[in-house]
Amino acid sequence: MPTEEEFKRFKQVREELNLTQSAFAEELGISATTADIERGRTRIPGQVVKELLKKYHINPLWLFGESSQKYLHSDKVSVTPKVVTVDSEGKENIVLVNAKAAAGYPSNIGDAQWFERLPAFGIPLPEYRNATFRGFQVDGDSMSPVLQSGEWIVGKAVDDMDGLSNRRMYVVVTADSVLVKKIQKEANSGFVNLVSLNPDYAPIRIDQNEIREMWQVSSKLTFNLEADTQQVSLQSLHQEMKELKAEVKRLVK
Repeated sequence: MPTEEEFKRFKQVREELNLTQSAFAEELGISATTADIERGRTRIPGQVVKELLKKYHINPLWLFGESSQKYLHSDKVSVTPKVVTVDSEGKENIVLVNAKAAAGYPSNIGDAQWFERLPAFGIPLPEYRNATFRGFQVDGDSMSPVLQSGEWIVGKAVDDMDGLSNRRMYVVVTADSVLVKKIQKEANSGFVNLVSLNPDYAPIRIDQNEIREMWQVSSKLTFNLEADTQQVSLQSLHQEMKELKAEVKRLVK
């Protein structure tokens, strides 16, 4: 791999973390900025390679073009929120991320000012105490019939990947997307499968180190209960018809 690709990959890591050159330099223990490295004026110091591995699990072999595996798996992957906002009394807000804002969420994941511009509220119920919560608007039908496009869900922050349940739904934030899925962890592997409830959508297999944040869906807000109930019934009927047709075909053979 040409040496210049090494610098491109270094820059790619910084951009995915949404850090300025100065902030990235501070994270890596560089005295000035990372500009000279990104421009190819200096090679990546060994200490920087070490910090990239320790803090962000970046595989040194990937950085230098010797491997296609970008991340090295750690025993515990942190997926805690990068920014938390509070109200005038110092209590944590439930920030609302609509479908439009979700498109910019990954690139602003560490920008406190960006989050402060989003609407926020609090729920005075015991179920929403002693934890961090965030609201997301559902976009699309991949989790139909349980979740419909346009509805709102409230997720509870997850600290790490250890306690995930394959029976719960999660908001998964990666470097370039915000998805609502069920999670299936692969045994003896650092990969997970993001599974939709709608059978028309195939599972998405990703490296768990690509996950930046994770929120366990705890509740939803819907504003059209009658239509929602009807949709669920039609979806169930549709699925039953598909299964019946498949069974008939099997018996005919």
